[in-house]
Amino acid sequence: MSNNPRCLYNNTFEGFIAESDRSVLGELIEAFHGAALTTAIEAFRGEIIIMRDVLSQFDDKDGRIIFEYNIPRLGKRIDVVLLCSGIIFCLEFKVGESHILEADVDQVLDYALDLKNFHKFSENKIIVPVLVATEYSAFSTTIRMSGYDKKVVNPLVTGKTNLYGVIEKTLSAFPNEEPVNPNWIISPYAPTPTIIEAARTLYENHSVEDITRHEADDVSTDRTISYILDVIHRSKDHKEKSICFVTGVPGAGKTLVGLDVAIKQTYQGHDSPVEDETATYLSGNGPLMAVLTEALAQDNYKKSQAKKDKKKLSDSRREVSEFIQIIHRYRDNMLAKIKNPVENGILEIDPDKAVKMAKAGFGEIDPVVIFDEAQRTWTQKRLADYLKRGGTFGNKLKVPNFPVSEAAFLIWSLDQREEWATIVCLVGGGQEINTGEAGISEWIKAINEHFPYWKVYISPKLTDPEYAEGKVNELLKNNLNVTYSDDLHLAVSLRSYRTEKLSAFVHALLSFDSSAAELYLEIKDRYPIVLTRDMAKARKWIHEKALGTERTGVLVTKESARFKPLAIHILPPDEDDAVHWFLEDKTDTRSSNYLEDAATEIQVQGLELDYTCLLWDADMRYENGTWKFYTFNGKNAWNELKDDTESKQDRRKYMLNAYRVLLTRARAGMIICIPSGNSNKTPTGFWEDSTRLPEYYDGTYSYLKGLGIEEV
Repeated sequence: MSNNPRCLYNNTFEGFIAESDRSVLGELIEAFHGAALTTAIEAFRGEIIIMRDVLSQFDDKDGRIIFEYNIPRLGKRIDVVLLCSGIIFCLEFKVGESHILEADVDQVLDYALDLKNFHKFSENKIIVPVLVATEYSAFSTTIRMSGYDKKVVNPLVTGKTNLYGVIEKTLSAFPNEEPVNPNWIISPYAPTPTIIEAARTLYENHSVEDITRHEADDVSTDRTISYILDVIHRSKDHKEKSICFVTGVPGAGKTLVGLDVAIKQTYQGHDSPVEDETATYLSGNGPLMAVLTEALAQDNYKKSQAKKDKKKLSDSRREVSEFIQIIHRYRDNMLAKIKNPVENGILEIDPDKAVKMAKAGFGEIDPVVIFDEAQRTWTQKRLADYLKRGGTFGNKLKVPNFPVSEAAFLIWSLDQREEWATIVCLVGGGQEINTGEAGISEWIKAINEHFPYWKVYISPKLTDPEYAEGKVNELLKNNLNVTYSDDLHLAVSLRSYRTEKLSAFVHALLSFDSSAAELYLEIKDRYPIVLTRDMAKARKWIHEKALGTERTGVLVTKESARFKPLAIHILPPDEDDAVHWFLEDKTDTRSSNYLEDAATEIQVQGLELDYTCLLWDADMRYENGTWKFYTFNGKNAWNELKDDTESKQDRRKYMLNAYRVLLTRARAGMIICIPSGNSNKTPTGFWEDSTRLPEYYDGTYSYLKGLGIEEV
């Protein structure tokens, strides 16, 4: 039968049985992308024989069999899908295997959950994941739901001998199901990949068109990507310098947009980069870059091994690092070209340190640079202090009296190009979380003061209060090169795929907006948010919710201090620790899934988990209708940040934003643990632990409970 782009083969049961094994195998091999390896061909042959034997025993000749159904979010294919009597069976084969591995069970459950969450014509159907280790002698005898939502059956395991019996028993358990939609194979598919999954797919395939929620009317990632590419092409054609500011709610896909623009611009449909038109993706977020780089490198290495390439893992890491870079290294490359020391506060190229190229001028090779989390670039003071002592990245070059902010220096760097250049700034609102992070106003001030001839393309949302303190209109009122476009704002969260209103709820919660309780009622059934005062209950809730390879983790702010009594350890700041925390599976104690090491906002910004536990400490407390902020002295007391100096105001803003980041990390649901504190006293009447008094926590708990958040 003719193939569908979503799979390698599909047919009715009757049509499949009527075809010869050779014919079906030929169709599978012909539709296979690339050269089918011997192991794949042997697996296909074994699956065909087994399925012919099983289906010949069924009366339902109109059921459908589908081989190698594509799951783009996971970058994988389901070996066999059966649509039979209104039920969807996902079959994962391990041909020749006689043992059941937990990782294989998780794999087939992941397929079922993916269909349930993102495949339109599967969302209300019974889905049955089945692992078939062909030589396995036992088989599942109990049919029960996975606990997910009464529609996904707990994974069944069997060998080839008992596969028919397992399927027949399942059909008997659900006898009255409505038929599956006849267009199931071409159903709208609206995946929302994690940033790691998306990056892998983009990097390997040079395409994003099948991995995001295009069926959702208000998801605008495609429009945003197209608009940015148009700006780039216009800048090249007119030999202009341009800068785009892209805004988005937390989890809206800003990083995904940046990665896709970088790849599309670099390759432009070709297999190799287009000379003098390439793009580089930059971020100052060390943990994000470390995790993405390692994830891409490992994936690239595994695929090379499967192709019998002799590439080493170090080769894959080097290849990936050419595409995505930590911003400090890019900055240091340009610093090495300037006259040092800087005189009269003016940056100048030192001709003895740099070679002028025909198109790149004294700039770097890439004419397009994407800066992720642009609001986190450094102020002039922080960068000057850093360079005065020589820094810790790159060449440790000392530059005394550095005169400009990081934003101004990055624009200056691209301005050194001879013909054209485009900067794309990806901006998260209210997500400055560290001292010395300048916010987006620094970029605009740099344009106004030093680069007024640059074309500015800007999201209208950049005028909202959480961006540049609401001063964008004022800062840009005299700039005649500004173009506003709604296409530069991403309004829908792709991270929290079960609800598009999570970011609105979090904003309302943190700002005491009266809509918070109503928003909670709207999202709680699809996106569970619950409260507890007991970490043991929090861990139990997460373990019960997470299925397959869904990722879990405990989160705390970096200002948190009294977590040891709750058996929580803070993840060390080393980037290798973040890599293990995010990438290792549940067999490794370094994994986030063990719920032992808690990550902070510094380590998780830009990344995500499926289920989270936010451990809310006494650093930010609800008191008398407002937030009060405290820092721990490291010994015996919390001190309130109540001075109204600019530095204290900034620190309070960073602490509030830290909770905004942590409250928006979960894709599927979260539990907030607010400890009860320690109410015990010594025999002499003193507090047993004066750093964990109940009053430090009770106000916050009562506020969240008052919003209607359910307690477990």
